Amino acid sequence: MDFSIASILALDGLTNGAIYALLALAIVLVFAVTRVIYLPQGEFVAFGALTLALLQAGKVPGTVWFLLVLALATAVSDVWHGVRHRLGAGRIARRALTTAGYPVAVSLLAIWLAPMKLPLLAQALLTLALVTPFGNLIYRLAYEKLADATVLVLLIVSVGVHFALVGMGLFFFGAEGFRNPSFWDERFNVGALTINGQTLIIFAASLALIVMLWLFFERSLHGKALRATAVNRLGARLMGISTVAAGRLSFTMAAFIGALSGLLIGPTTTVFYDSGFLIGLKGFVAAVFAGLSSYPLALVGALGVGLLESFGSFWASAFKEVIVFGVVLPVLLWRSLRDPHSEEH
Repeated sequence: MDFSIASILALDGLTNGAIYALLALAIVLVFAVTRVIYLPQGEFVAFGALTLALLQAGKVPGTVWFLLVLALATAVSDVWHGVRHRLGAGRIARRALTTAGYPVAVSLLAIWLAPMKLPLLAQALLTLALVTPFGNLIYRLAYEKLADATVLVLLIVSVGVHFALVGMGLFFFGAEGFRNPSFWDERFNVGALTINGQTLIIFAASLALIVMLWLFFERSLHGKALRATAVNRLGARLMGISTVAAGRLSFTMAAFIGALSGLLIGPTTTVFYDSGFLIGLKGFVAAVFAGLSSYPLALVGALGVGLLESFGSFWASAFKEVIVFGVVLPVLLWRSLRDPHSEEH
């Protein structure tokens, strides 16, 4: 291996690592606020890429129908909750309309605009608008009632949600894979490297999102509320911070990050309905490196996973996945020795 090959592999690894970093940050965010090890994070990647691909073809994406199903199920849950607690009819109707209002509106907008084949950027924005509400709806249906359950119970629920989303992805998107067009087709030569515009967009978008997340947590009231919930749920509740709202917001942000990651990775690889699981697992490896608690370490771990995957594919392409996931074992051993656990009560 000479320097030119090493530099090409390093660029490829850092590009993939930037995507894994976004997923790792989302997983750390969700776990810090809700204690949910969010294995289905990768499914939003697949949903984002496939939604944009179908919009490119001028078709109404299956995301629309899936979103309407989830919105209807959540609205029915709200009505049932209101009836059980004997809330007024007006209050029940308002809650149901609030739950279903945005999903129905954005779905109707997508049905109207899909055949028009809008410009790529407009389709990307519509994709984000369609996929982002999934986070809130999934949290309310699957996790909200179990907010005080143990981490093990929440992990089991995450496994079930993953299988449900993969199955729904097959039903609504089909088994066909798609590869999206690049957002920027320019190419730049830097020595032995050829850097394309999509790579620069991935780096820029990842950096911008990381900076915005930092500003959100450091400067905004909602971000500080999320941090307080992550540090001490009971203390935050006693201070008047809604842990329910914090959970919904964290899942919504995770869905947005996943959808954005799908838009970024779509032009670089063919995405199938179940591709998100493998991509999300690599983000999870980076999150484990960070102990599911540190955003900077999650970023470092994600870049390391990307580089390990890239160089591993060069030296032993048949075992690159084994190499990437095998690195979890020494990390877990290091974490176990460094931070001895205590029994959960």
